[in-house]
Amino acid sequence: MATAAAIVHATSTLVLVGLIWTIQVVHYPLFVHVDAEVFTVFEAAHSRRITAVIVVPWALQGLSAAALLLSPPTGVPRWLVLATAVLALIPVVVTLVWSVPAHTVLAEGFDATAHARLVATNWWRTAPLTLGGVSATAVLVLALRRG
Repeated sequence: MATAAAIVHATSTLVLVGLIWTIQVVHYPLFVHVDAEVFTVFEAAHSRRITAVIVVPWALQGLSAAALLLSPPTGVPRWLVLATAVLALIPVVVTLVWSVPAHTVLAEGFDATAHARLVATNWWRTAPLTLGGVSATAVLVLALRRG
């Protein structure tokens, strides 16, 4: 069971790492090039579509992090499991505190300040997700060695 949670956690986290880097480096910077007349339609479509893409891996990441905390795989240090769970939690907090409010402003039309805040604070999701990908992979490797 613990090894299965490690597999699910590493897989979902690595999917999220790929998504967040695409959003950070490709997608968010392109917001400035969307015509003002269609920006609200664009923002609504972005929010709807990105939610559809991210909800399953994010839910699996959260559930598997909880499973790992409750029953860590044999041979995996407790501190590594805790660090992995914290690195999964940080982007959730950043999303709720900074990203959702920025998207709420952008839903009314392009706003340069909200956009700049979104791009800047998205690094606070990108960095921990990336480190979380490393730690989740380490948890998985250790779990597979012992399992």
